[in-house]
Amino acid sequence: MMKAVVIEEFGGPEVFVERDVDTPEPGPGQVRIRVVASSLNPIETKIRSGFVKSGPAMPAILNGDVAGVVDKVGAGVSGLVEGDEVFGCAGGVKGWQGALADYMIADARVLAKRTPDMTLPLEECAALPLVFLTAWSALADRSGLQSGEHALIHAGTGGVGHVGIQIAKYLGARVSTTVSTPEKAELARSLGADDIIRYREESVTDYVERLTGGKGFDLVFDTVGGDNLDRSIEATGIARRLCSINTRSTHDLSQLHAKSLSLHVVFRSIPLLHGIGMDDQPRMVGHMEQMLRDNAVRPLLDSQRFAFRDVGAAHRRLEAGEATGKILLLRD
Repeated sequence: MMKAVVIEEFGGPEVFVERDVDTPEPGPGQVRIRVVASSLNPIETKIRSGFVKSGPAMPAILNGDVAGVVDKVGAGVSGLVEGDEVFGCAGGVKGWQGALADYMIADARVLAKRTPDMTLPLEECAALPLVFLTAWSALADRSGLQSGEHALIHAGTGGVGHVGIQIAKYLGARVSTTVSTPEKAELARSLGADDIIRYREESVTDYVERLTGGKGFDLVFDTVGGDNLDRSIEATGIARRLCSINTRSTHDLSQLHAKSLSLHVVFRSIPLLHGIGMDDQPRMVGHMEQMLRDNAVRPLLDSQRFAFRDVGAAHRRLEAGEATGKILLLRD
């Protein structure tokens, strides 16, 4: 048996409870990880509340991001052995146990290996996988961001936005980003942002004129959703690209049509939920490994860290909008 933090019903942050559950065994192509850390993403709050119906069966062990040490290797796995330090976005959705437990089973294809030339500590690697893979999918794979293009990345100190800035700079783009405070502006600049937009003080029309001469951005990456998708459409240049990771809302798309925009939507749980694109995961994980070896990406960590047993408090902090960057969760 192993210790796990689970939910047995949908609800608020108070629904998390500690339980003893069976220790899982790896199948073909899988490894078992002795978990060291995880991190919190908005998708977990949506699964916990029941808003998104893609979580594991009850009692559900949540959280996709994991960092830990390979404890057991299933048949047919190559490139990983017991004792390897690994990290990835490996579960927390239907069919896949999450990371809030002593041990977690993962498909070897979704795991990165932490090597000696990576300076990021293993527990902090847990803050990177989902946000990195989401931002890489959006900027590089779906939107085809090119060197010399001008990208607008919303919420530059948010979970996905702060990694998006670093990836866009790595790809050679000029990066503008929206922030809410002077402190967050400095953080965004430290991550590589070229231009800062204080969105509470400047209209879309004004910053599009100031930064693009009124033409609009080559690529807009909406990491916020809701009304921000409408603002993103307004900020995108004619016949250019818009990518969003939060389109669970209703919008008037007439301006999307009038400007002949390409709209891309990224939902990073698709490979684990449906098996689509699993064979492509090693390529994407490889980009994450390379940027870490190049010291070209680092997670922005919230000032507060939480033990697994206190994950409910972490959910409250995230949902209250009090976190900056990623909230790290450490196994007790």
